[in-house]
Amino acid sequence: MSRHVAVLMGGWSAEREVSLVSGEACARALEARGYRVSRIDVGRDLPQRLAELRPDCCFNALHGRMGEDGRVQGLLDLLGIPYTHSGVLASALAMDKPMAKRLFTSAGLRCPEGVETTPARLAREGSPLPPPFVVKPACEGSSVGVHIVTDGDLGPVLARNSLEPHDRLLVETYVPGRELTCAVLDDRPLAVTEIAPESGFYDYRAKYTEGLARHLVPAPLPEAIYERVMAWALTAHRVLGCRGVSRADFRFDERYGADGLYLLEVNTQPGMTPLSLVPEQAAHCGIAFEDLVVRLVEEARCDR
Repeated sequence: MSRHVAVLMGGWSAEREVSLVSGEACARALEARGYRVSRIDVGRDLPQRLAELRPDCCFNALHGRMGEDGRVQGLLDLLGIPYTHSGVLASALAMDKPMAKRLFTSAGLRCPEGVETTPARLAREGSPLPPPFVVKPACEGSSVGVHIVTDGDLGPVLARNSLEPHDRLLVETYVPGRELTCAVLDDRPLAVTEIAPESGFYDYRAKYTEGLARHLVPAPLPEAIYERVMAWALTAHRVLGCRGVSRADFRFDERYGADGLYLLEVNTQPGMTPLSLVPEQAAHCGIAFEDLVVRLVEEARCDR
């Protein structure tokens, strides 16, 4: 057993606050199981902090850029500190949505039609797809910066102060229907959850505010669709080279049966908050939260 675990949380991405909640929940779970835990609110002094603490391994509870895109994984590889979740390559590929889509489609998984672009190009040429479509950052998570455009008006998208002219964006055909997600733990799909927002779509606020979305697990789906979601989630996990736990997100337009299922993306650092989907699916499979966290820690390793 690795007795001293550094829990990496916070950071400076757009998902900082959620990461702090995930990290604290995991730290408490590890302490309850007898581990010595050091909480690290990650800053640019992370190498020095780790050198001082000398943990046996790191629980990576970071979300978003830097923590989820392969960069902190590369640092931990250089330092020789085992860490939870996916390694450098899988993390980088999953975070880069256009690249991940190419891999998914090459493996026979259906994804929404999508085109990579920039704010400057959108302002000059308009959308490359007819409405309705979705505009999202090419490298973000938790629905940060996602806009659904129903009438072709790009004004609200281009008015975002955080966008630079040459930022990478992904424009995708909007798929109506049901929101589904499936976690994979140690090469095993756990369950399928249907997410039913009380209003609008499953945005950042709905993800992390209690009462704004219902989670139906197991999802009330035809058996063939349920099994296909789990099979696709496992295929996506393997195509990217994920390890530990991942979570794949889907849309299902039931008007078209099996042809209405679309894979949207894979998250290599799924949330571990009280409202998060992976702990909920694990519990559905009989895996308690503390057991889930310990399992990830005991399988921590570096890339080789």
